[in-house]
Amino acid sequence: MDRRRLGDTGIGISPLGLGTVKFGRNTGVKYPQGFEIPDEAALADLLTLAKDLGINMLDTAPAYGTSEERLGHLLKGRREDWVIVGKAGEEFEDGKSVYNFNPEYFEMSLERSLKRLNTDYIDVLMVHSDGNDVENLSDDLIAKMQDFKARGLVRAIGASTKTVVGGLRALETMDVVMACYNADYTDEKPVLDYAAEHNKGVLLKKVLGSGHNTDVEAAFRFAFVHPGTSGIIVGTINPVHLRTNIEAINRVLAA
Repeated sequence: MDRRRLGDTGIGISPLGLGTVKFGRNTGVKYPQGFEIPDEAALADLLTLAKDLGINMLDTAPAYGTSEERLGHLLKGRREDWVIVGKAGEEFEDGKSVYNFNPEYFEMSLERSLKRLNTDYIDVLMVHSDGNDVENLSDDLIAKMQDFKARGLVRAIGASTKTVVGGLRALETMDVVMACYNADYTDEKPVLDYAAEHNKGVLLKKVLGSGHNTDVEAAFRFAFVHPGTSGIIVGTINPVHLRTNIEAINRVLAA
């Protein structure tokens, strides 16, 4: 897969990124079927396959159970091969999500993520959304995110949002947004429109409806028709599904 520009960040990403929630958590998720968390050998093979087929982007978060720690071990010695999209703001504790958008908490969360991931920088750090985007994306929090970038702890900053107004604020003040956009949900199209006009980065989530949309190629085609789309994040721990997703996206982008 050819690399695509993530807005004006200077970061080159594969059009398909691998979501890693299933690397470390199998409770409180919205997938149609339950699953067992893979062992280390299976995850190592999956990452090797992903890299061999052209993927260089991984999406993780503190809320994804042990995903960060496992990636830190699996990517040891190969950190430069990957673009890591991380998050802060959400924890998963005792079977439920807990949110904290205090700037001091974000400092602690980032330091912890760097240790878990066994790295000294994260490529893209996103604010994890609880739906209250305007309230959460305060001036103080955005200033803290910008400080992380100035200190070289992250290369780019942004927010995973759930509202149009939140997505626009993220792009007006930061580099990247993670938005939801698919054929069944186009409410956030104005965010993609803004990104296309202002050369900002957009990563799409829930392109396959958390596994409920089985027409993979049609879903990918819809996502990339919009010029604002930089890349999409799809999570899987199934090598067959991963290969199928990559083949589908290659056909879409070659058309």
